[in-house]
Amino acid sequence: MTFKEITETVIAAFGHHNIETETKGPQPIMIVPVESVADICRFLHEDERLYFDYLACLTSIDNGPGLATMEVVYNLTSIPYGHDLMLKAIFPRNLPEDTIPKVPTVSHIWRTADWHEREAFDLLGINFEGHPDLRRILLPEDWEGYPLRKDYVTQDRYHGIYVKYEDGPKLD
Repeated sequence: MTFKEITETVIAAFGHHNIETETKGPQPIMIVPVESVADICRFLHEDERLYFDYLACLTSIDNGPGLATMEVVYNLTSIPYGHDLMLKAIFPRNLPEDTIPKVPTVSHIWRTADWHEREAFDLLGINFEGHPDLRRILLPEDWEGYPLRKDYVTQDRYHGIYVKYEDGPKLD
């Protein structure tokens, strides 16, 4: 099934509202509303014509304060049918203080999303609503901030250990 056919199938099921495509670049991308991402992913997984049974990767991007958006990108594969799909949800990054962006989890559709979503939470501060165990996976639980955010400021020390080299002891 071609990208165009997959997109037409999704639009027929969900309506044309807010589903876009981006065809420049090496792989076309279907851009879906963040609030619909779990429903669309479930459809892509369960529809017999599509059967995207494999979530190869889920990654997140902070586009910085200038664009004021973040993205979650899903790389899906249908092993039996041999087709791939890149799905993207774009959402605002600048929210009221102490509020982090929210995206519905897809961990109930593909188990591998569990750790991918935890990594995105840990490093970018994206809350995957409905995730069964959303907690840090790479950094300690008491780490301050989200290191892959464009505006992240590294703390000087963590439990007495220098985090930034320039603040640490000079090795002459």
